[in-house]
Amino acid sequence: MLQPKRQKHRKQFRGTRAGLALRGNTVSFGEYGLKAMGRDWVTARQIEAARRAVVHFTKRAGKTWVRVFPDKPITQKPAGTRMGSGKGDISQYVAVVRPGKILFEIAGIPATDAIEALTRAGHKMPIRTRVIKRE
Repeated sequence: MLQPKRQKHRKQFRGTRAGLALRGNTVSFGEYGLKAMGRDWVTARQIEAARRAVVHFTKRAGKTWVRVFPDKPITQKPAGTRMGSGKGDISQYVAVVRPGKILFEIAGIPATDAIEALTRAGHKMPIRTRVIKRE
């Protein structure tokens, strides 16, 4: 699973997801991309599930780029713990995704296969996605 090797601060605030993706909103590497149409936190498990769906469908042909990285730690307190006593332990890492962000890119395979592979990856995401072509 993806997670940062080291961080400056161990725990973060929740932050805001307002606005649109200002960076990473164009297909830069491949021919087709999976574009986020909504905003949400995408967990490392969801990114890995989508990546595996693409790799499985394409039978490792072509090249795939993962354009998001889960670098935000999410904390959770154990079940049955009383209120107070500080912030909980890190339970998972997420990537903050805003509308317009390119999540995956693919190249080197036929168009129909690329579109189907990215569509399957989109089913693993917690947000609506769209397959787009490089302009």
